[in-house]
Amino acid sequence: MTTAAASSPRTYQVRTYGCQMNVHDSERISGLLEQAGYVRAAEADDNPDVVVFNTCAVRENADNRLYGNLGHLRPVKARHPGMQIAVGGCLAQKDRGEIVRKAPWVDVVFGTHNIGSLPVLLDRARHNAAAEVEILESLDVFPSTLPTRRESTYAGWVSISVGCNNTCTFCIVPSLRGKEKDRRPGDILSEVRALVDEGVLEVTLLGQNVNSYGVEFGDRHAFGKLLRACGDIEGLERVRFTSPHPKDFTDDVIAAMAETPNVCHSLHMPLQSGSDDVLRAMRRSYRADRYLGIIEKVRAAMPDAAITTDIIVGFPGETDADFERTLDVVREARFSSAFTFQYSKRPGTPAATMDGQLPKQVVQERYERLIACVEEITWAENKKLVGETVEVLVAVGEGRKDERTGRMSGRARDGRLVHFATGANGQHGEAGSPAGRIRPGDIVHTTVTYAAPHHLNADGEPLSHRRTRAGDAAEAGRAPRTPGVLLGLPTIGAPATTPAPTTGCAAH
Repeated sequence: MTTAAASSPRTYQVRTYGCQMNVHDSERISGLLEQAGYVRAAEADDNPDVVVFNTCAVRENADNRLYGNLGHLRPVKARHPGMQIAVGGCLAQKDRGEIVRKAPWVDVVFGTHNIGSLPVLLDRARHNAAAEVEILESLDVFPSTLPTRRESTYAGWVSISVGCNNTCTFCIVPSLRGKEKDRRPGDILSEVRALVDEGVLEVTLLGQNVNSYGVEFGDRHAFGKLLRACGDIEGLERVRFTSPHPKDFTDDVIAAMAETPNVCHSLHMPLQSGSDDVLRAMRRSYRADRYLGIIEKVRAAMPDAAITTDIIVGFPGETDADFERTLDVVREARFSSAFTFQYSKRPGTPAATMDGQLPKQVVQERYERLIACVEEITWAENKKLVGETVEVLVAVGEGRKDERTGRMSGRARDGRLVHFATGANGQHGEAGSPAGRIRPGDIVHTTVTYAAPHHLNADGEPLSHRRTRAGDAAEAGRAPRTPGVLLGLPTIGAPATTPAPTTGCAAH
């Protein structure tokens, strides 16, 4: 090896599977590696020095997907001396040393509770020329103490809690993420302010069950208070959250959403099933009437609210009548979109050993009927917006056809995807837009001209275009990098009064 090669920083790639929690954890993994001197490899680089898989264990084929990808990397590693492969996330927490047994060319396995150990584990594995497997049974430090390399200049994830205290029979997350641990409100708000100071306009508060936030420090209204506190942060234009659980959803949260101007009128509320019998078997501690009652209250307070959901088809014991009840609830709730899943066994969950496991063809037929029902409703709901003006936060990567169509894309305040014309003869706003070139992170007001089941089009001239600090950062190629926010875990009882500093899966 030449001196130049020896002194070159090692490169890395992080490959992420699963929920928003994993996406945010991958930002932390990137931040840790860069703090340790690694440099992010280009996406097209086939030979990074380190490849990190941040895995998910929720779906049935998660294992096959991981081991298939590890198999593809084996010859790459053989041709690239010094290359390291690390596996983290929920599947690593579940499979532990089994990963190295099945794929002995893996160098590091780390769990959901010790992300911060990764750089040390990589160094140790390289020094010892042997695999390092470190899985902790409980949280070592709260993940937000770790440095973070943010992927977006305009939108950021902020964890308010990790873990889950629910016992849904289909879900493996609590056993992999542990019991709920809540951050102190002041620490959360400090991280939000730090992001806003970097130009971020939109923040999504993350937790396996955000509206049980406060359980550790004895305040059942803590989440509503947190939403209102976000409303006092100057420069923060949009606040979202995911995911709440219907059993913990309280009227004060609805009031906070309706009364706090920067909290978006969008709500992701997992249903899972419309059948009370199936909900009972799932150990979901609400029933369809309670769920629809929440939806009714949300719409009474915010008639423009867009409500999305998760639905599982084919849970063990689900009858035709149970499935029809799910379709009834979908029709009554009028969702703006739904994430739909065919039930799959997860070893270690109670549902995996239940009687009444359904044949694949039955589940598939119900799934196709559910998709058709959902799309009929989402299309009808989207058509109601044709002719309406929407505020769009311009995004990157949302529109796969943007280059070909000359449009740009982004999200309306209610979370709907909008593809819009730039008013520049299809050339991304180089001329003709109200304020010059439109960039990711800028704000555009435009009129909806066409509706599809999963998106809106706005093909006229934008009504307005506001350049933002997030757009400036995108143009300059700067992504926010937040240092670890030192916080610790909350204690029982009222927290001490201190001045605030000026600096899933998630769907259960």
